[in-house]
Amino acid sequence: MAHLPLPDATRRLLLLGLLAGAWPAAHAAPLAAVEAQAWLLMRDGELLGEHDADAPRPMASLTKMMTALLVLESGRSLDEVVAVPAAAARDTGTRLRLRAGERMRLGDLLAAAVVASANDACQALALVVGGSGTAFVRRMNARAAALGLKQTRFTNPCGHDAPGHFSTARELAALALTVMRDPRYRVLAATSQTTISSRDTTPRRFTLSNRNELVGRHPGVVGVKSGTTPNAGRCLAAFAMRGEHSALLVMLDARERWWTAGALLDRALDGDAPAR
Repeated sequence: MAHLPLPDATRRLLLLGLLAGAWPAAHAAPLAAVEAQAWLLMRDGELLGEHDADAPRPMASLTKMMTALLVLESGRSLDEVVAVPAAAARDTGTRLRLRAGERMRLGDLLAAAVVASANDACQALALVVGGSGTAFVRRMNARAAALGLKQTRFTNPCGHDAPGHFSTARELAALALTVMRDPRYRVLAATSQTTISSRDTTPRRFTLSNRNELVGRHPGVVGVKSGTTPNAGRCLAAFAMRGEHSALLVMLDARERWWTAGALLDRALDGDAPAR
């Protein structure tokens, strides 16, 4: 396929179908064995390879892409200061250890959820923006339906293992491209490390390190989201740009997530497309 010059990130995202709404057919030439239960790799809108990309599976914190999308689409100012709900402070797994009633900017909670994958920050966003966890989950599923994600269902905003909480590699790729349309998400997804603070009289500082270990370490990687749970295994949605090419990779339950992802992205960005 011919490739046009790509002067900026917007053009590269366009080639992946983000703005045009294009999506490749559900078949591609085979790649070498990838140790993941499901995966999908694209370059410039062309599907290079996939395996079980339409099989519903747990998605871990890739869920947070939808939570971030709803927060960004809510119309709420990211400078708004809110109190951390008690239920959010009690959340489990990866977290900042926020305190009930602690005052935080919405934008800082979003940074904690996207960069550090903090479940307490993610839950706080859902409760504040949705009014309740149940109401926010309804919004998540409604937005998934609007995006045409027919095999995606949410039961919680953060990606905890739960019956009925699943998606597919193909639909998570579509979700990743949708949320990457927002430059505010792109900035967070590409952030290696940052610091946020509470807005209380005696503020607390939190250092956020990107849980996507490819960001800042593998050339060209600018996001999107990673996650791990016992049922979902190691999951990753990765977007990278290098030279005149862009690549998108989604892996669910990957055995060697970072090494495998780096090798696949290098093949997509630097190598020739596989023979058909």
